[in-house]
Amino acid sequence: MKKIYIILGLIAMSTSSCESFLDEKPIDKVGLEQYYTDEAGLTQVLAGVYDILGSSNVYGNLINTTYEVQSDESFYGRNTATGLVVNLYNFTDPNIANYWTDLYKGIERANDLIANINVATIDETKRQQILGEAKFLRGYYYFLLVTHFGDVPLRLTPTTSPVGISMARTPKAQVYEQILNDMKEAEGKVATSSAIGFPGRVSKTVVDGILARVCLYMAGYPLNDTSKYAESLVWSKKVIDSGEHALNVTFDTNPAFNSFNQTIPTVPANSNNAYRQIFINPALDKYDTKECMWEVEFKGNRADGYFELGGLGSQIGITFTPANGSPLMNTIGYCYGFVKATHRLFNSYDAAGRDLRRDWNLATYTWAINNTTNVATKTAIGKNVQYGRDAAKWKREYEAINPKDKNQSGINFPVLRYADVLLMYAEAQNQVNNGPTATALEYVNQVRRRGYGLPIGTPSLVADLPSGLSKAAFQQQAIEDERMRELCFEGLRRLDLIRWKGLGYVTVMNAVGNEIAASPAANPPAPAPPVIVSDTRYGRVGGQSTTQKNLLFPIPSVEMLSNKLITPADQNPGW
Repeated sequence: MKKIYIILGLIAMSTSSCESFLDEKPIDKVGLEQYYTDEAGLTQVLAGVYDILGSSNVYGNLINTTYEVQSDESFYGRNTATGLVVNLYNFTDPNIANYWTDLYKGIERANDLIANINVATIDETKRQQILGEAKFLRGYYYFLLVTHFGDVPLRLTPTTSPVGISMARTPKAQVYEQILNDMKEAEGKVATSSAIGFPGRVSKTVVDGILARVCLYMAGYPLNDTSKYAESLVWSKKVIDSGEHALNVTFDTNPAFNSFNQTIPTVPANSNNAYRQIFINPALDKYDTKECMWEVEFKGNRADGYFELGGLGSQIGITFTPANGSPLMNTIGYCYGFVKATHRLFNSYDAAGRDLRRDWNLATYTWAINNTTNVATKTAIGKNVQYGRDAAKWKREYEAINPKDKNQSGINFPVLRYADVLLMYAEAQNQVNNGPTATALEYVNQVRRRGYGLPIGTPSLVADLPSGLSKAAFQQQAIEDERMRELCFEGLRRLDLIRWKGLGYVTVMNAVGNEIAASPAANPPAPAPPVIVSDTRYGRVGGQSTTQKNLLFPIPSVEMLSNKLITPADQNPGW
């Protein structure tokens, strides 16, 4: 689904006849008079700024299958000896270059729009809304850059000449301040979520929620500016107090949606699952702006004229690989199943299986495919199997579109959910007050109750965390563990670990790799292992390969070759 249809007019190329090939006027860019003329033109340019979010190098695929896959919740489940997915790469890696390039492409588009925002004669409220969204997106692209690369060149004006384009790296603290400035200015200009009506366009509460996230990152490693916890508390509270958002507590009772769960024996427990609906809705082309505050939108199947597709369900999901041309590709949907869940994620959930999120997020079955009869059957995974489960949050068998594209889907990527805001508020509150308040504990418990299929406003002996937790215990149980259980595979965990633990990220990853290496999955007994062996043994590589240099990506070689003010001496440590 996609309400912001991507119009790449910003980068359209003019053409000329053979008689005018000596014309001295530049023909490699669109003139101001062609675009910055009215609201429609400005909106088209803004769509080009948004377009970067859906790039395959950003949320279209690589965020949660490549850049962020190495954490204590997931690993890349393929036999690979090198690359970002196993933390064995260098500054020539093309994925790093493409990520850097696309983010700066988005910044350049935003800079151009900001610089020319006053050219057109339009309603001033509309102008300010477009300006606010452009500034927010510029800030967000810098946020992605600074969290992955550290110090980066800070470009705030459009490039108009090849002269003087080299720029030194700007200290990360200064980059963060610019991010805050852009987003704070945007917060007073953009529309409310209810006025917009869909989650693909940035709203006031989205800005507030992302500001809360930015401040938490500033409070943690490497800046360690703990004063930002108080600011994060302010921004997250603005979202909560707005009344615009709430945890989803409804679900479709269609029995077809119960088929995911093979380990909980009782049907009522299986069906009472509002959590699962959050991830079924995008497959059905349904919006839920209360819970899913900001999504990167995707649409189509490549057969309908749209090419804005993503990797949810197809790159990350339950492995399903029928033969080409099989009708099963349209009913269940092809999935490579690149991402596997760790044993740590499985064991973080309630051991009795009462937390329904476990059996939604982690595959409870494998597919057996008969390509002769075109029949697929499910085989339940033993309820105590810790290793080798696919990351199953998005399931293409519920995808509404037909025919389905083999390699990608139209399932939207959730960048910010309301549950995340509640957990950010609780984290900031715990830090500011040197321990959790009753409100912080209640917000975490609401997230947990929903996960257990219980009414979120009613205390529960089963789901609720105990009162009286210390600051450290609350941070571990209510924040770090709960964020993994609730937000797994949404592209947040690796950077969460780094901001919480700094160099301790290396310790965590080494331990995860060593645990996998010593597991039955990596050393399957003959003849029939009680584990899913397929590719799990390779999960150890990324964990064991992690070193201090992996806290940041290297500045890509293509940038260092073209930018004379970034020298080998300016490269990130270890690269």
